[in-house]
Amino acid sequence: MVERLKIFTIGHSTQTFESFVKLLKTHSITAIGDVRSSPYSRHAPQFNTDALKMALKESEIAYVFLGKELGARSDDSSCYVGNAVSYEKLAQTSLFQNGIKRVVDGSARYRVALMCSERDPTECHRTILVSKVLEERGAKVNHILGSGQLESHRDTMLRVLDILGTPRGDMLDSQDELISQAYEGREKQIAYRREG
Repeated sequence: MVERLKIFTIGHSTQTFESFVKLLKTHSITAIGDVRSSPYSRHAPQFNTDALKMALKESEIAYVFLGKELGARSDDSSCYVGNAVSYEKLAQTSLFQNGIKRVVDGSARYRVALMCSERDPTECHRTILVSKVLEERGAKVNHILGSGQLESHRDTMLRVLDILGTPRGDMLDSQDELISQAYEGREKQIAYRREG
């Protein structure tokens, strides 16, 4: 039996760089894929791309910017419904598909964590968009929480159900159907909206 590809996610939030690296080292992460559309942080300048890349290199962790491919904001107007980005449409673009391929290919050589800014994976596109697609492709995604614990993608999505107030005991809907509804509901809450 072939073992499923393992991919991790992490949010940098406003923690210190040292705390961030400790979380990465705890889980033997050897590469960061930065999925922020804009790789800068006003609130946590230690995670601006140049500083981050250099500091990760000193910690012997590779860095690649994937925000153009896997970021939540798109320059492609066909990816929007009204003013909100549609994750379904974004996931179908060749640019996004290329980003997913890069993550999968990179995971053959590195232990990869996809990074965005939100600490809680339930609040971020790395879960609702990127991890969803990776799981659909057969990868096993785990989210590194601020506490250092790992949370399976499925358990994260069950938390999304709770956040949305969706009862889990509905006999008419399977758990997979409920999780599908959770993706849609959370996307409506967190998807990027352009001005206009």
